[in-house]
Amino acid sequence: MSKCVGTTSRGIRLPIIKQGDDLASIVVASVLEASASEPFPIKDRDVIAITESVVARSQGNYATVDDIAKDIHNKFGDGPLGVIFPILSRNRFAILLKGMARGVKKIVLMLSYPSDEVGNALLTYDDLDAKGVNPYSDVLSLEKYRELFGYRVHEFTGVDYIDYYADLIKSEGCEVEVVFANQPKAILAYTKKVLTCDIHTRQRTKRILRENGAKVVFGLDEILSKPVDGSGYNEKYGLLGSNKATEEKVKLFPRAGQKLVEDIQKQMFIKTGKDVEVMVYGDGAFKDPQGKIWELADPVVSPFFTEGLRGTPNELKLKFLADNEFKDLKGQELKDAIKQKIQEKVGNLVGKMASEGTTPRQLTDLIGSLCDLTSGSGDKGTPVVLVQDYFTNYSQD
Repeated sequence: MSKCVGTTSRGIRLPIIKQGDDLASIVVASVLEASASEPFPIKDRDVIAITESVVARSQGNYATVDDIAKDIHNKFGDGPLGVIFPILSRNRFAILLKGMARGVKKIVLMLSYPSDEVGNALLTYDDLDAKGVNPYSDVLSLEKYRELFGYRVHEFTGVDYIDYYADLIKSEGCEVEVVFANQPKAILAYTKKVLTCDIHTRQRTKRILRENGAKVVFGLDEILSKPVDGSGYNEKYGLLGSNKATEEKVKLFPRAGQKLVEDIQKQMFIKTGKDVEVMVYGDGAFKDPQGKIWELADPVVSPFFTEGLRGTPNELKLKFLADNEFKDLKGQELKDAIKQKIQEKVGNLVGKMASEGTTPRQLTDLIGSLCDLTSGSGDKGTPVVLVQDYFTNYSQD
């Protein structure tokens, strides 16, 4: 009988994970329990994906607002500190800004416009066009911004992030000045000490600032890249990928997770005899068509994964074959011809017309995005996702 089901994605429920828990053993036991209860078999090349949140929690990778404030002060002194290109997020950034404000005496907050790096909008391009504002060159003071655009709240959160961030800074006894610009060097008219808070463009931003006379430049990836008074830290990403834990504490992106994924892989082989792949995932890499928000506020989709998940898909486009090479075939003859074509594919298909339109992305980005959508970010209680038959194709029964 022909195989009727392709890739499946299952959310796996876990107990609530706390610091110090043996996460590898808990994940393995939970996947095997789910397999027995459904039931479904564990197969070679299944993918077990664990959300970064439970990994960091099991590691106890937390830091306080005071830890952030101390690191900021150690690096920038009293300021004034230019804080540029933050994302608009109560969960992701506001608590970090609180620590920055606690560490210096003045912040010049420079917001990108009409939206932040991941698509959270202050305005629309139509708004800019209507007022004759050029976002590529114009630098706006807060007064000018309000004169032109007034007060706007975010479509989904109902928050005016400009006032929200400014009030948060002032609540820490720190002076604040707000400006709007998209050129990194614009901040240098206000201060030569700059913390750049963009995620995926941070290396370019730092380079531009240094080339144009900045005296002190750091990125969020360099704040808490080492422990402060015994705090958590991330040597590679610093505060990038962090989330609010409490009003005074953040959970950092997980660190040292390669041993975890390899341990889970090893335990699964011992218990099932199957070679599975394992990854840690955070945000998926996709864009919401309504809110225009690009989900990826983490520095990467997957910071840790087993070797079999390295690389990109190498696939043929079935509809291209059906519409071109096999356009005169139908039914079983067409099915058999396509199966044979898949079985005969050799080498890397990049640049070949028969692969045109297949998604040219890393496997971990694709699978991590699927897992992020499966697990959600609310109360589903499934921080582990089991993906099966991802690496099978139409030619396999």
